[in-house]
Amino acid sequence: MHIDMDAFFTSVEQADDPSLRGKPVIVGRDARGVVSAASYEARVYGVRSAMPVVQARRLCPHGVFLPGRMRRYGEASRQVMAVFSRFSPVVEQASVDEAYVDITGTELLFGPPLHLARTLQETVEAETGLSCSIGVAPVKFLAKIASDFKKPHGITVIEESEVMDFLAALPVQKIPGVGGRTLEALTRLGVRLTGDILRYPEDFWSGRFGQTGETLWERAHGRGSDVVRPYREPKSSGAENTFAEDTSDREVLSTWLLSQAERVGRDLRRHGLAGRTVTLKLKFEDFTQITRAKTLPHAVNADEIIYRTALDILSGVELPKRLRLIGLSVSGFAQGGERSSLVPDRLEELSERYGRLDGAVDAIRDKFGKAAIKRGKLL
Repeated sequence: MHIDMDAFFTSVEQADDPSLRGKPVIVGRDARGVVSAASYEARVYGVRSAMPVVQARRLCPHGVFLPGRMRRYGEASRQVMAVFSRFSPVVEQASVDEAYVDITGTELLFGPPLHLARTLQETVEAETGLSCSIGVAPVKFLAKIASDFKKPHGITVIEESEVMDFLAALPVQKIPGVGGRTLEALTRLGVRLTGDILRYPEDFWSGRFGQTGETLWERAHGRGSDVVRPYREPKSSGAENTFAEDTSDREVLSTWLLSQAERVGRDLRRHGLAGRTVTLKLKFEDFTQITRAKTLPHAVNADEIIYRTALDILSGVELPKRLRLIGLSVSGFAQGGERSSLVPDRLEELSERYGRLDGAVDAIRDKFGKAAIKRGKLL
């Protein structure tokens, strides 16, 4: 099963405040930011997630714009995941509002898949006030596609005997991973439905599209992973900020990077992780976006080293336009916070001090709150 919560953030807001039900609710109030979520009532007016808030206000001026409550959404996510785990011990959380559930062997307890899906759906709604859509299929990618078929509050079951007929009529852009460029290339080949992929042999797809072509061929035959993994290691830790005003002032940008490096470093240390790759994200005033990354010889989680690496990346990037957003992330994880040797030998002692400093600052913030101690540059 793939379970996808319906308009999750806005549904939580409507469940917590019944006066919002039936109204176009949009999470994202900052005029400089983007929409995090839109209720189905708001989507009627063309409002979508990732849309600039300014544009959303033009499309739906009477909408209810809310700042968002990430802590509350996290709490609601834990509630629904706990409900899922009552129906199967094998639950793979894919994001804050979706999960895969292996229901193999549950028929004796909950009946056939359709009955199980309805029971789960009703349980989630009764205990949380939230709605979800469910897809059931032999493999994960098909279950994910199926969960989107009858949104909101829908259930779609694809039996193994129905897979090829289902795929034959499926628009190819519904396959996860088929983006704009791939879709253009497929359209030029006359491939509009997933079944059209079967007109060409496997070596045609691998020769023209490489690994992507092989995946398309496999998907067109209904093949994919059916392994649900209850725990997934985090792949990255990041932070980003949208500015009140567009800027190209490198001093301002460096201050934001220091703040973000502190947030990311603390998150890594809390989870006992360190990463080798530091990635810088820049979004310009015209909404174009670039990323630049640097891979270090050893994994790091020290604020200062993350910060200096991000600054080094930024120094090599031209800024032809002002920026509206900057962010950084660390990936390529190793366990345990290995020390970095990216700095010259003469700075190795200072690198060791960074680790001791971070540990002391973390301890103070754990005891007295994150505002108890600040770097002078961030005042």
